[in-house]
Amino acid sequence: MRTVSTASRRRGVIVAIVVAALAASTLAATSASGAPERQEQQKPKVSKVAAFDRSKPLRDLRVVAPRRTGTSPAERGAVPRDTGYTGDAALQTAPAAGDAPTLIQSFEGVPNIQQVSPPDPVGDVGPNHYVEMVNLSFAIYNKFGTKLFGPADLGTLWQGFAIPDCSDSAGDPIVLHDQFADRWILTQFTALGPNYWNCIAVSQTSDPLGAYFRYAVPTGLNFPDYPKYGVWPDGLYISTREFDPDDNFAGNGAYVVNKDQLYAGNPNAAVVSFLLPPGTTPWLQGDGLLPTDLDGNQPPPAGTPNFYVGSMDDGAQYAAPADALNVFEFHVDWATPTASTFTFTGSLPVAPFDSIFPCRGNNSRACIPQPGTKNLIDVLSYRQRPIWRLAYRNFGTHQAMVTNQSVEAQPKLAGTRWYELRNTGSGWSVYQQSTYSPADKVNRWMGSVAMDERGNMALGYSVSSQQVFPGVRFTGRLATAPLGTMQAEASMIAGTGSQLVSNRWGDYTSMNVDPVDDCTFWYVNQYYRNSSNNGWQTRIGSFAFPGCS
Repeated sequence: MRTVSTASRRRGVIVAIVVAALAASTLAATSASGAPERQEQQKPKVSKVAAFDRSKPLRDLRVVAPRRTGTSPAERGAVPRDTGYTGDAALQTAPAAGDAPTLIQSFEGVPNIQQVSPPDPVGDVGPNHYVEMVNLSFAIYNKFGTKLFGPADLGTLWQGFAIPDCSDSAGDPIVLHDQFADRWILTQFTALGPNYWNCIAVSQTSDPLGAYFRYAVPTGLNFPDYPKYGVWPDGLYISTREFDPDDNFAGNGAYVVNKDQLYAGNPNAAVVSFLLPPGTTPWLQGDGLLPTDLDGNQPPPAGTPNFYVGSMDDGAQYAAPADALNVFEFHVDWATPTASTFTFTGSLPVAPFDSIFPCRGNNSRACIPQPGTKNLIDVLSYRQRPIWRLAYRNFGTHQAMVTNQSVEAQPKLAGTRWYELRNTGSGWSVYQQSTYSPADKVNRWMGSVAMDERGNMALGYSVSSQQVFPGVRFTGRLATAPLGTMQAEASMIAGTGSQLVSNRWGDYTSMNVDPVDDCTFWYVNQYYRNSSNNGWQTRIGSFAFPGCS
């Protein structure tokens, strides 16, 4: 997401070409059979954070009122054209036996105060709080939905910071709660240029209303679009989709910041990074990778690298050889940072899917219908990447990762393809998958998925059609259910209005698991209460399967 004012400022910037070292070796070799081979990447860049300070307690900071900014619908990257529905080999059109998780809480989140689009709704849950961030505001609630702080402009958190760009409220926020350390991590990128940063605020205690350590991780002259994060025992991992000063795609970035140093308030916290140019196999990384974000109370086995996962479609814009998920390993060596590696380890074949949706005309964002308007909203399925989060959990007997992506499930109908990957000790494989798209002619997309301590799964998403206003629903599956199936669906909030202007929708949503019981799911997404040009609301809800406690 980038605002109009940011875009106009950036157009006037003329800067030097990114150093040649960032455009090093191609991503991976390809064997005679067409299957990519394991290959280590270019040498790591070893650096440190660009700025650091200690904030006052958030409750004592001056609240910066949200500012109206406007939006930019500019598209980055290739815009694929639909060539017809090619089918879905994992389609589920009827719910499996069993009920959806039981709704516990459902309350209003931050609305569109600043008149921006898309909202990028995201949040996470801790022992006593839920923290939500959107474009371009944030708020803090207790678990009963009582607002304790905000909504405030994102810049509130970074006011007075050594890098003023961090207080500019550029957006693409991410919220994380580290359940092992009981610390909060709130982030956004910068977009003013000519230099760019990912801004990271880490709570000094378990209190999200308290003081923060504030950092800026530099990406140089490259704009770090679509940053995503993952908490891991040895670091805070980041993925970016980077564009050079001329808005050419420079490659996908992979960063890790030393987490122990972040939490200790070290002003020289170490950073190790890679920039992965598309090379001769651009389908391997596609339009971005997701790093693993740790759930549950059991850490991964000692020495386990952070895993990054991408998605590819053989009918999409990068001429991929198959429909698959691509797995990478980021191994950081803090003792000898130059020995760190980012390695492509293989493609995991998945049931064929169609990610190219039949959107209107040449506008790849005008896709999903709504009642009472000709304005169509974004499906984002054509972006070759899984959607936030890549949730990791160690069950002892196996490791698991779950994620999802939007697809054309049935002709001209969006559905949510979800995956569970497992590793029992001999590497990752696809354990189960399906595309959830009940036969009711309602689009389901913009999802997020997670697992509880028992292996039960919850999947939240947006819904809309010519008869159904944009709303928020969720489904799930017990760990004992037949593989590749989701059970009944429930509504978190039924929309009662349509978006009349702008195609932008979501960009991502967030499903998270409560660290107190490791059973309760929390989800945030957008919807419309009244038809308006750009008056989206957000809704925060919690739910759990009976018997999990």
